[in-house]
Amino acid sequence: MARPKAKTLVVRLLSTAQTGFMYTIKRKRMIGYYKFVKYDPIARARVLFVEQRKTRGK
Repeated sequence: MARPKAKTLVVRLLSTAQTGFMYTIKRKRMIGYYKFVKYDPIARARVLFVEQRKTRGK
């Protein structure tokens, strides 16, 4: 029997300031891609974070 898909996904938000800093969050599967303006401690500024790729969640 096939396993049902999870309702939530674990995704990475990667900084657009090219610092390599990222946040990891959970989001619902049916929602589109996330974009947030959050604080990047390496750049010491608020920058845009975009969903880069999905990671494997449990």
